[in-house]
Amino acid sequence: MTARFAPDVVSPQTRNHILRRRIRLLTGLFIVGLVLSGATAIPLPAEVDWLVKVTNARELVEAPASTNPPACALWLTKIQTALQQAATMQPFLFYGTDWLAFGHFVIAIAFIGALRDPVRNVWLFTFGMIACALVVPYGLIFGAIRGIPFYWRLIDCSFGIFGIIPIWLCRKWTRELANNS
Repeated sequence: MTARFAPDVVSPQTRNHILRRRIRLLTGLFIVGLVLSGATAIPLPAEVDWLVKVTNARELVEAPASTNPPACALWLTKIQTALQQAATMQPFLFYGTDWLAFGHFVIAIAFIGALRDPVRNVWLFTFGMIACALVVPYGLIFGAIRGIPFYWRLIDCSFGIFGIIPIWLCRKWTRELANNS
């Protein structure tokens, strides 16, 4: 016969403390993710050069004609070439990615409100969930229009899919916190 243990009963104050700590942790991670995602939009040519080097994509593409390079290697070298040409001939195009980074930074700053007072700013979690959900159709539709390979669009969509999880949990816990108050 197995022993049955009663679940630990915690006081409402202890539960609220646990919920606040969880919310702060996941909101903080979400903010860091936004900042890092934005920051990576700025040095695109250097990042892609590094990615091509790390994956040996250039060597795979330039291998003897008898081999068939992976689609990802072809795509990375195509991006590298395009970025190098743009950096040389049309550097002002990167101003668009600078603004993309700015948008990420501003959204991250907004989530500081949820970090400080999640109950009063619970709407930010709903906003974040909507934004994450919109990443999927946006990536699939505009990626197709721009000729982005499907597998790459799925990578882009994964940011919205994985990003919605901590935000959903934060919204759930914030509602519980509001009900406990």
